This record gives sequence, structure tokens and C-alpha cells, in this order.
Amino acid sequence: MGGVFVSGERMGYDAVRIDELEGREAVRKRPGMWVGSTGERGLHEMVLQVVGWSVNRALAGAGESSVDVTLTHDSGVRVVGNGPDGPFATDANTGGRGLEALLTRRSADERDGRHLAHVSHGGHTGLFVANALSSRLTAEEQRGETCRVQEYARGVAATLPAATESLAATKTIIAFWPDTEIFETTRCSFAMLAERFRQVAFLNRGLGISLTDERPAGGARAVSFRFPDGVRDFVAALDAETGAVLHPDIIGFEREDSRMAGTMEVAMLWSGSGQEQIRSFANSRATRQGGTHVDGFRDGVRAAVTAYARERGLLAADDDPSADRITKGLTAVVSVKLDRPEYLGATHELLGNTDVRGCVRQAVREHLGNWLEEQSEHATQVVDPILRNTHQD
Repeated sequence: MGGVFVSGERMGYDAVRIDELEGREAVRKRPGMWVGSTGERGLHEMVLQVVGWSVNRALAGAGESSVDVTLTHDSGVRVVGNGPDGPFATDANTGGRGLEALLTRRSADERDGRHLAHVSHGGHTGLFVANALSSRLTAEEQRGETCRVQEYARGVAATLPAATESLAATKTIIAFWPDTEIFETTRCSFAMLAERFRQVAFLNRGLGISLTDERPAGGARAVSFRFPDGVRDFVAALDAETGAVLHPDIIGFEREDSRMAGTMEVAMLWSGSGQEQIRSFANSRATRQGGTHVDGFRDGVRAAVTAYARERGLLAADDDPSADRITKGLTAVVSVKLDRPEYLGATHELLGNTDVRGCVRQAVREHLGNWLEEQSEHATQVVDPILRNTHQD
């Protein structure tokens, strides 16, 4: 295969090209380090890395954000997202990272610390990894009446960037075909991706995301998601089958906190089910083992309920209900988005940022405390069962 084509530069194996080729080969030799496996799980992880990048870019722009994903009949994946104007090639004067660099350089980081990663999959190397692990990839950048297109084969540019006419649209299209030499299967699960995209839409209020499957012989199938109330809608969906609720309105808030270099979104609702259901996320990725954001949430709920009960003489000074007792019957979603998330363990399912716990605790205590004060009738419906169970203990 020939050399790497890069716009505006001569072809050849200079230091940058050698680094690109060595990085690409490292990914292809050890794909499990980048996508987890070469089975279906790894295939989906690669798709999610590309979709995550597209979502982040769409949410960074003004106006309505949307990402459309298509599973093509020839085992390809096409991801179309809108977003702010961006260069195709790297700007030598400003240092701004272009799409070309993100596809060919492992170290390229388009954020430069400017905004959060709303969806985190594969750090900031998602496009590079997908390019390296695909037998073919096409990148298309449409900006106004200008469109730039470039094709790659197994991570190496197969054509120079070509300019074509555009329909005055602003979008980025990444189409890729997972490499059968790498993956045991290249057939994505429609159901799995649909559920994950639904989750991403819940966690990013107002984002539109669709999935179309062109593969079925009987005709295409499609789903689309957009949730104007974000995590509140998520809690409503989770709580739909848990039983009678104890209060009609979902308690929720959003806050930015510079101490943890990020934002938090929390929503909660008590029901009569007696079952605790707390779903937690960091940068829209499920943290199934919890972490400091969940610890802070439970601390805050316990502090708010205990303070409310003691101020009204409902709880003796020596009574100290556990967090487990207080969160019985509670359905909640705790989502944080951090500039620099830190995880404990290789699976990224346990958040470890130490500053997050105190920030979430304080915010939850304040917002839940205010709700209990303002909604006294509903507060009684929440607090009375907790106190009865505490006294029985």
C-alpha cells in the first residue's frame, strides 16, 4: 500500500508519517486495548466511539443538535452529525485540529480543553481507532457550499481530500466498514445500539439521535429519540413500572461546579415499590459500580432528609437512619460531565474523582432540602415511611 496522503504536503515517510503508521499498526496489532475485544462488544465499542465524537461535536454547536446513524446493507456504519464549522486539515497558524488529524494521529485532541466531552468513549482517539480498524472509511465535511471528502483504507489515506459541491448544509459524515481481518463479526446489534442511543438522548437534554437499519430483507427499520426534559424523562421512564409514586413531580436540578471541573444533572422520585434504583453516569457512560458521584448523591439525600426531620422534631437526636433506609423506594439518575474523569479499574465503571463527592453532596442537600421545605405535603409522604421504618429498626 502506498504512502499517506495529506492535503497541502508532499507524500513521504517523514517523522510525522512514521508516527502515524506506527500508531495505526499498534492499534491493529492490539485492538483489544482500544475497543475491549474483537467480538461483538468491541465492534459496538468502536461504533460508540465514533457516535460519541459526533454527539460531542453536535452539542458544541448552536441550535438544535442531531446525530443520525445508519447500519448499511453492506455491513457499514454511517454517522451524520451537525455541529460548528471546523477545518478538514489542521490549521498551521492556529494549531486547530482538523478532521484529517483526528483520523490519522493518535495524539490529536480536538478539545484543547475548551469544553466538556458530553459522551465519553475511547477518550479522544475514537476516530483514529475506527479508521485503523476499518477496511474502508470515508470522511466528509460539509460547510456551506463547500464539501471536502477523503477516503482511507485500514487507516491510510487512499485519496487526497477532494472538493465537491455541497447543498449548503453544515454536517460531518463518517462512513466506515469494520475490518473482517480484525473483528469476528461485523454485524451490529440494532437492539443494543438503539438502547444505548436512547440512553445518550436521555442524558443530553434536547439532543436528537436516530438509528436506521437498512439490512432487513423486509425493509428498513428505524427509531429516533429526543427528550426535552433529559434526566427527568429518564427517571419517569425508569419509574413507570415500579408502582404508585409518593409525589407527582420529579425532583431534579442541574449545576455547574468549578471545584470538580464539570457539571451535574440529578433527578429523583420516591415510589411505593420499596426498591432502590439509582442509575449513574460519567460523561454519558454508565458507571455500573458507582463511584464518588453516587456516594455524594446518597450523602446529600441522607443529609437533607435527616435535617428536615430533626428540624420538625420528627427524629430524635440519637436516631440516625442509614442511607439505605432513606433511599428505599427511590428511583434516581445521577449524571456528571467532567473535563478530566478518573476511573478506578480498567472497565471505567467506577468513578474516582475525589472532588466530585463533596460537590454532589452539597448540591443534592440544598436542592432536596428546598423541595422538602416548599412541598410540605409531599415531603410528609416521603419522610413518614422512612421514619416508621427507622423506629421499627
